[in-house]
Amino acid sequence: MKRHLTNAGYGVLDYISYPMGMLLVAPVVLRRLGAAEYGLWMISTAVISAGSIIASGCCDACIQRVAHLRGRGEFHLMHKSVRTMLGINLLLGLAIAVFVWIAAPLAAHHIAATSLIPTKECTISLRISSVCILARSIESVGVGVRRAFELYRGAVQISTTIRLLVLASAAALALFGQRTPSILAATAAFLALSTFLQFRQPQKLLGHAILWPAFHHDETRLLLGQGVFVWLQTVGGVVFSQFDRILLGVSLGALAVAPYSLCVQFAHPIFGLTASGLNFLFPYISSRTGTIASSEMKRTLLKAFTCNLLLVAGGAGFLLLLGDRLIRMWAGPAVALSAARVLPPIVMGSALMGLSVTGTYALQALGQFRTVATISLAGKAAMLMVMIYLMHRHGLQGLAMARLYYGAVALLVYLPLLRRLNPVKERKELVLPLTIPLEAQEGSKL
Repeated sequence: MKRHLTNAGYGVLDYISYPMGMLLVAPVVLRRLGAAEYGLWMISTAVISAGSIIASGCCDACIQRVAHLRGRGEFHLMHKSVRTMLGINLLLGLAIAVFVWIAAPLAAHHIAATSLIPTKECTISLRISSVCILARSIESVGVGVRRAFELYRGAVQISTTIRLLVLASAAALALFGQRTPSILAATAAFLALSTFLQFRQPQKLLGHAILWPAFHHDETRLLLGQGVFVWLQTVGGVVFSQFDRILLGVSLGALAVAPYSLCVQFAHPIFGLTASGLNFLFPYISSRTGTIASSEMKRTLLKAFTCNLLLVAGGAGFLLLLGDRLIRMWAGPAVALSAARVLPPIVMGSALMGLSVTGTYALQALGQFRTVATISLAGKAAMLMVMIYLMHRHGLQGLAMARLYYGAVALLVYLPLLRRLNPVKERKELVLPLTIPLEAQEGSKL
């Protein structure tokens, strides 16, 4: 229990360090550089986050694979899985980085059209972002290995330090009058350092194996067999968690992104704290594949969901009561006036997303990547058209409402989980005593 609480604590620290730091830095950048520059910074940050998430979208399959091998004592296969995952991420990261680099001038033309920022500055910022995407895609493999071994401390210490350095450099550069390209250049340098540091411990855990990219046939088939569903789910998630700000910036300009981004930054911890705090469930259940009984599984998930519910209710209630005042303190009355209309639906959307965390981790740990991805993609595909329609019809308010619908769809993940934990009567009669058949993976077996 102590180890789980420690991992949960480090998971929370890993998540909260960046949004809390961003909220502290936001007033400095807003007041020193203006809302337009802050909006460009947020657009570039969204591009980095979206691109790196898509590039590393298969990593959960690798975490589940390595944790499963660790639980079975098959250590000789671990380095093959990690090297294969590194090769997959490198190819995806490079492809996305090249795409962003080529598309930067076209996107910059639209972003600069309704703001006071030169097109050249927008282009440079987006191209620096493309380099950051590649670094983050490689870094995620090293972080994933640590999590598969349920060792969160080292990875969190590195990532937290790097994030604080990134934000501190942004504030310092803004105070000295430097603009967004300089801030992003510093970010790229720190991310390169983080990538190097995150791979030091995994090499020791894997018997000092040489972790160069490779494609081992069996591991590639296994990882892609499950990972493609995680990747598709990740792409769908990016559409709603990152693409909204990119779409908003291209459609209405960088200036319109500032109030919306601040609301998202304030509300996202409702989901993020829960996801980070309960992240240990994923490798914990994965490493016990085929050994955990149904009754024990239910008790574990009930405890997790209770914590999930308390975190979500507390965070949402706090922001609904005091969110307007906090945004006014951080960004001033002008931005707060625009943000007041969109904060409540954004908060409720994050709360609904937060409630889906326990179910999502449980299904993925059971190997049900396809089920989770199917539910997620079906809902997000339907919501995509709603998002575009609402934004063009109602602007910021419509985009905020789309996040509320998106959160509600995420709760559908509990339907297959309940069926999995409570099989039909006929199945109970065939298998006694009842255990969760974790070995029955969908698609290909691990």
